[in-house]
This record gives sequence, C-alpha cells and structure tokens, in this order.
Amino acid sequence: MEGLALLPFAQSQFLLPLPKVAAIPSPHNSNTNDNNTNGFLSLRPHRRRGFRFRASLFSKAHGVPLPQHHQQQQQQVTVNPNSVSGDSIRQRFLHFYASRGHKLLPSASLVPDDPTVLLTIAGMLQFKPIFLGKVPRQVPCAATAQRCIRTNDINNVGLTARHHTFFEMLGNFSFGDYFKKQAILWAWELSTSEFGLPPDRLWVSVYKDDDEAFQLWSNEVGVPVERIKRLGEEDNFWTSGVTGPCGPCSEIYYDFHPERGYVDADLNDDTRFIEFYNLVFMQYNKKDDGSLEPLKQKNIDTGLGLERLARILQQVPNNYETDLIFPIIEKASKLANVSYGFADDQTKRNLKIIGDHMRAIVFLISDGVVPSNVGRGYVVRRLIRRVVRTGRLLGIKGDGRGDLEGAFSPIIAEKVVELSTQIDADVKNKAPRIFEELKREELRFVHTLERGEKLLEEKLSDALSNAERNGTVPCLAGEDVFLLYDTYGYPMEITKEVAEERGVSIDMDGFDIEMEKQRRQSQAAHNTVRLAIENGGNVAENVRDTEFIGYDRLHCKAMIESLMVNGNPAVQVSEGSNVEVLLNKTPFYAESGGQIGDHGFLYISEGDNQPKAVVEIIDVQKSLGNIFVHKGTVQKGVVEVGKEVEAAVDLKLRQRAKVHHTATHLLQAALKKVIGQETSQAGSLVAFDRLRFDFNFHRPLRDSELAEIELLINGWIEDATLLQSKVMPLADAKSAGAIAMFGEKYGEEVRVVEVPGVSMELCGGTHVNNTSEIRGFKIISEQGIASGIRRIEAVAGEAFIEYINARDFYLKQLCSTLKVKPEEVTTRIENLLEELRVVRNENSAVRAKAAIYKASGIASKALLVWNSKQYRVLVESFDDVDAESLKSAAEYLLETLTDPAAVILGSCPGEGKVSLVAAFSPGVVDQGIQAGKFIGQIAKLCGGGGGGRPNFAQAGGRKPENLSSALDKARSELMATLSEKGS
Repeated sequence: MEGLALLPFAQSQFLLPLPKVAAIPSPHNSNTNDNNTNGFLSLRPHRRRGFRFRASLFSKAHGVPLPQHHQQQQQQVTVNPNSVSGDSIRQRFLHFYASRGHKLLPSASLVPDDPTVLLTIAGMLQFKPIFLGKVPRQVPCAATAQRCIRTNDINNVGLTARHHTFFEMLGNFSFGDYFKKQAILWAWELSTSEFGLPPDRLWVSVYKDDDEAFQLWSNEVGVPVERIKRLGEEDNFWTSGVTGPCGPCSEIYYDFHPERGYVDADLNDDTRFIEFYNLVFMQYNKKDDGSLEPLKQKNIDTGLGLERLARILQQVPNNYETDLIFPIIEKASKLANVSYGFADDQTKRNLKIIGDHMRAIVFLISDGVVPSNVGRGYVVRRLIRRVVRTGRLLGIKGDGRGDLEGAFSPIIAEKVVELSTQIDADVKNKAPRIFEELKREELRFVHTLERGEKLLEEKLSDALSNAERNGTVPCLAGEDVFLLYDTYGYPMEITKEVAEERGVSIDMDGFDIEMEKQRRQSQAAHNTVRLAIENGGNVAENVRDTEFIGYDRLHCKAMIESLMVNGNPAVQVSEGSNVEVLLNKTPFYAESGGQIGDHGFLYISEGDNQPKAVVEIIDVQKSLGNIFVHKGTVQKGVVEVGKEVEAAVDLKLRQRAKVHHTATHLLQAALKKVIGQETSQAGSLVAFDRLRFDFNFHRPLRDSELAEIELLINGWIEDATLLQSKVMPLADAKSAGAIAMFGEKYGEEVRVVEVPGVSMELCGGTHVNNTSEIRGFKIISEQGIASGIRRIEAVAGEAFIEYINARDFYLKQLCSTLKVKPEEVTTRIENLLEELRVVRNENSAVRAKAAIYKASGIASKALLVWNSKQYRVLVESFDDVDAESLKSAAEYLLETLTDPAAVILGSCPGEGKVSLVAAFSPGVVDQGIQAGKFIGQIAKLCGGGGGGRPNFAQAGGRKPENLSSALDKARSELMATLSEKGS
C-alpha cells in the first residue's frame, strides 16, 4: 500500500472490492452473548471476480457533480469479493476513496511532529497545519489508515467491547474540495454498498442545530427521521481548542438489536449500538469571544474505526475477537494454558488486555519509543508492565519454550509482528530490536514486582501494628495500594487478596481517588489536539515560504518580508532591540534534523558599501511550515520591512556544523558495523563545538568497541571520499536503503546524502564535500541516558584539534606537578592512590578505636526497662563521629550490654549532616521491634531517612539542629514500646 500511495493517479491501478461480499465466520467459537448479532443479515457474494467502476456514476445518480479533478481520474478497478478480513477492510476503504480522487497517504508515525501532543491520537493530526491554513494543501483530498495511541481510557481496555490503547483510524479528508453533501453520500455508499451493511441497521447522529446535515441524511440518503438523532455540543460538535477551526459532526451507528424498536433508543447504549464512522464538518473558526465565523476553506475530517467495522462484519461480540487482535489473544491463552472460549470473564479480560497492549507496545517501539520514566517512554513502559503483571495473574511462567526464567512478552510480540505486514512493513525489519527491548524490560520489571511484594509485606505489618497500638481495625491506606500498583506494578487484585489473608482491609476510596488523579492527568496530557492559531498567525498569511539557497551559497541579497518583536508584528526596529526577521530567501540553515541554526549577519547598505544597519543573527528556526525565522539583535541603525539586505552566514561556524553533521552519519554507520545493524538513532545534536548521538542499545559500549568505532571513522576520513547528495522520490530513497534521520519529517521528494560505500541517509542538513575536511574524530564520552538509550558525544574538525590541544595542555601541567614523564603518569597516580588508601584505613581504624573508647565510658548510662524481662536501653549523642565509627561504637555497646538490649546513637559528622545507627539484640527483635523501621522514622525528624536489617540499621539526615529532640523521641518511644510489649 505504501508503494501504491506514492504513484500518480494516472499511473495507478487501484483495487476496489465489489459492493456485496460474503461475511466470514467468527475466528473462533464463543458462547458469549455480549452484543448478540443473531439478527445480522448475510452479505451476498457477487458472481464475478471484478467489475468496472466510474467514479462519476454515483454522483450523477444523486445529482452531485464531482469536482473536475475527480472526473479526470476515473479508473478501472479489480476486486476480490471473498474476504472481510481486517486487512481487506483497510484496503477496500482506501481503494474506495482512491477511485474517487483521493490521494492515498501512508500512516504517520506514532511519534507526532507536533509539540502539543505526546503521541498520534487521531488521523487528522498529520494534516493539522493544512487545516489551520499554515501550510498550503498539496492535494485537494486524501485518505489514510492511521495508527493511533490513546491511553486515557486504559482502565476500560478489556472491560468494554470497544476500548483500545492502539487502534487504526481509517479517514478521508477534504482540504477545501468537497464538503458536507459529498462526504455524507460517500460515507453511506461505503457503508451500505461497499461493505454491505443493511441500511435498516444504521442510525445517524447530527449536531442539534445542523439542519443541513439532517436534511441530507433524510432527503438525499433516505434515512428515516426516527433513526436520525440530534445530539448536543458534547457529542456532536468538534472543537480544536478554546479558539480555532471547529464544526458540527455526524456519526453513523450500527444497531445490534433492531428488534428493540425506536422508542427511547439511546445511541450511547453500548449493548445495542456502536458508532463506527464519524464525519467532522470543519466549517467555522471560533473567535476569542466564543462567536463562530465561517471559514474561507471548509474541510472534511473523518474517522472510521477499523476494529469496530471488523467486529460488525465478522459478526463477533467485541473488537478483541476479530482477526486483528484475536490471534494475539490465542497466543497468550496458549502460554497461560487456558481456553478463551471456556474462560471466566476476568480471565477473558486479562487476555484482552494483553492482546490490546501488545499491539500498542510493538508499534511504539518500532516507531522509536523506548521504555523510560518520562514522556512517551513512560507510556510504553506502563503498557509493558501492565502486560507482565496481567500475564502473571494468568499464571504465565517463563517463555513457553522451556525457560522458566525467560520472558513471555517477546513470544506474544512475534504474533503482533506477523499481523503487522499490511499496517507497517517496517515492523518486521525492526523485530529483533523490539523483541530484545521487550525481554530486557520484562525481566527488569519482574525484579521490580518482587520488590513490590516485599513492600506490601512491610505495609501490611505497619497496618497491623498501628491497629494493635490504636485499637482499630487494620486497613491498608489507598495511597499505599496505589503506590504498589503504579510504581511497583503490583496488581491491586493481588494486593487485596494478600491483605484479606492477613486480616487487613483496603481503603478502596483512597485508591480510587489516586486513580482518578492519574486518569485526569493522563487525559489532559494525551487526548487533546490543539489547533488554535498562535500569535502571529495574521503575519504568516502574508509571508511565503522561505527559499533556502544555503547548500550552495553562504551569502545573498534578500528582501525583508516581515519583522517581529516579542512575537508581535513591527514595521521597523531600532538599534539595541531583539528582532525576528523573515526573508524571502536565505543562505542561513534553520535548526532541523538535530543541526543547530546558522549564525551570521544581515547588512543594509547605503552608498560606498557602508552598512547603514546591521543585525547579528544568533539563531534560525523554522516556523509555520517552511518559513525561516532569523533571530538576532539590531547592532546598528534601523531595519525596516521591505528593505533589501545582504545576508551573510558565518563561514567558520558553518564549516564546524558541516563537519559534525557528516561525522554523525559516519558514527551511525560505524555503530551499525561494530555493535549490530539493529541499533538505530534515538536523537542527535549537531553543534559548532561538538556532536551528540543517541542510539538504542542495552549496555555500555566496551573500550575496545569505542576504539574500533574511532578507528573506522578516522579511516573513512583518511579515504578522502567525495560526498554525493541528490533529491529523489521517497520510495526510491527507501528502496536504495537510505536511513531516515531521527526527528525529520519527509515529503514525497527527499534529499539523500551519501558517503559512497559507507553511509546513505535521508537528510536536509549541511555536509562537507569530502570526508577529508573532517580532519579527525574523537569520542569524548559514552553514557546511558535512559533505559535502553545510550549517548555518544564526540568532536571533529576544528573542535577535534581544540580538544586534543586542551588535553595536551592539561597533561603537561600534570606531568610538571607530579614531576614525571607523560608515560609515567598512570603509574605515579596509582601509587599515590594506594598510599592514600592505606592512610585512610589507618585513620578510620584510629577513629573507630576512639569511638569505642568513648562508648566504654557511657555503657553505664544504659536505662533499665522492667517487665517480664530486664531490657537495657542506651540512646546517646556522639558529637562529630563519622558514620563508620558510629557503627563500630554501636556494635561494641550492644555486645557489652548483652541481650536483651537496644542501642541508638547519633552524631553530626559535618555541616548539615546527621548520622544515626540502631542496634537491637535478638531479645528486642523478638518483640516485633525492627531496627530498620524504627531508625527510619527517627531520621525523618532530622530531614532524612534510612533503614536496614531488623537487628541493625543506619540512617542519615540534613538537620543537625533536630538531633537532640530526635534522640529524645527515640528514647521515649523505645522504652514505652518495650514496657508495653513485655506487659
């Protein structure tokens, strides 16, 4: 499909299935009666293999003339009518609209090129700049099958019949081409003729005030008025934000139970209806005062849920049991050794969660998202953890292939990859990296779960102790349950089960409050597409895209198209002011693809080549599509709109950027050779003083590997290879093996930069002409920056020379100080470190002896606590004794006092530091008093914390002024607890 989408319409042969096809049976046997479809009408197979279709026939029949470009693209289509698989539904939707003049475009990445959203949540997202009028349309109308991620309803996954984290949205879009009438007629034709849905099973909703849509559905399409529902703004009026493009929408619903009649029918009743096609009529602009003004260009934005339509056509009770998801569920069922058909509701829900989440995980990792604790990485980490803990609930152990300590998620992911071919062919190529990432994350999380088990035990012990002390019923706080669930991934169901076994109830209200907080934060962060026009939108309407000539020239004459000061338009700007300058053309490179923007100057001249005005440019950014914004300061004179300027790039800084950008390409090639082809870029920075390259890898690179990488790159530099750059179709570039740069957005025509025999990448950046210009390459650091993400920083060219000179200077200083030759520095430092270690150990031993000597003088201060036993309690301050010496003193005192005894010591070893130690003999521990928990609570009074074993623990703090009162509290609580325990 991707290759087809890149062909001109005149050269393409689009496939279009016949309007009547046979429904296929359910992919499995199920006895559930959820949303029963017994009344579903069978679809009639057509006797022929295919037929000829002219796009104008339907329009003429309904009295709607096609736009001219549609009339010119009538094509023969061939169909296979014998399938309603999920893949065929996707293809037939695209072919349906392709035959009606829509440009087929590939799905955008799940990582959007849009700072207002975390992930791609809707099919319209890639067209947002067109809908806003910021970017001119490239085609009048388009159709896509867009991969989407939404996590705001994650807790409904598996619970309802239709909620997902990953889903495909089939969409047809018009950018000022056709509007409401054509969209409605085509949507109806697609639903009833193409997919054969019985018309009497379809209901329609319209916005309450949209009489035009109501009349079109009633009069043009013929839907009975009793099956057209007028709904309010919340359901049927789409807005992009507080201001901006908006409009009414209309939705098509399928009725699973028409026998219930028309009276009191509620379209929100999930047991009866499912909404599968939404048509948004983007016809207004909402102003600041809330009023609506008609848009000059009216647009169509639609979304048809593939999983929902598959459910309808395949006659299954819910979306999960379609051929899009059910094979994944079957894989999980096999690993869990359960039968989905005979499973109870909770087991089915757990299997659905795994089936849904694994799709989201695989496609997210394929699109470059790796598990982490922030942003998109947190989304995929949370989904993986949910799969792992759900698998454990199902009893999945090991990888199902004999390794009980192995990971099961990669095994299930294999099925997702197998099903992904028609969604995104690149997933299969990235499968090894996906499996490795899943394996690492799952095994790491298993250890986290085990820590959660320990924490649960501690929380239950605390709850029981507090209840016994206060005479109340033991209860586990909602915040603790949520902590276990959210941070440690411990299932709430298991927490509840274990707690009940220990006689502890759970504060479910508190847990629900925490869950609701998270849900609101998630929804606010992930489920809003803001299309409001930013400040300066009026200026952008009058400014054309900037012509970039900086590949070949570093200075040129240009016209000032617009000036901005603090985001506001200006006609002229005086000396000393910061300014943003928009030119009609420029040699300045705007920050993109990791490469920072050029620096330089703009000159406005008056006679004798004397500059009348000078603007120093310190940054260049792209805005509103392809408009270059030159940011700088007016150093001299006054700049005005409409004036001619001489734009000059700083040659030396440009050369530094070129060197580092080409070196980045060589670095990626070297990494693939040394550590494996599966590694891929995860971010980059091309600056004047260094380069930074982030990549996916699961461990630190060895010194030998770094040395090999440097050797390869410097060898390629020495080869003095001429670079080649050319513009070609995106499909041709991919076929040739070009690698995409992280963060870049590509059109149908792309620029390919090649170092013959070494590297070929899609890249809009600036590069050297010959690798010899790089001069030298040196890695200065390699480190991990997130789970599964490594970072290399390096220098090349002039920065490489500066780095070597600086290191040489420091080495000479070190040799002078140590009075040795360069080759003797390492040996001399090792000897000094060994001498220092010996001295420190001797000093530590002396301090420990001093602390023990002091302890021997206070042993007699121990207080006696009498009950059935005689306990000795000693709580004292040791002034400035360090933590290690304090430990030695506590051990000595505990041995001196004999069992049963408890020792608490505190000291202030430095400014703003507190050290605490607790040592309890077996007789004290047997009373249920644990040193780790006890000293941790005391340390909080000193602004710190700590813990350890039941018999010995250490802690620290930052408030020495609180030590005395903390020790007093420790003494009184310890004595009171021992008195009570022994009673």
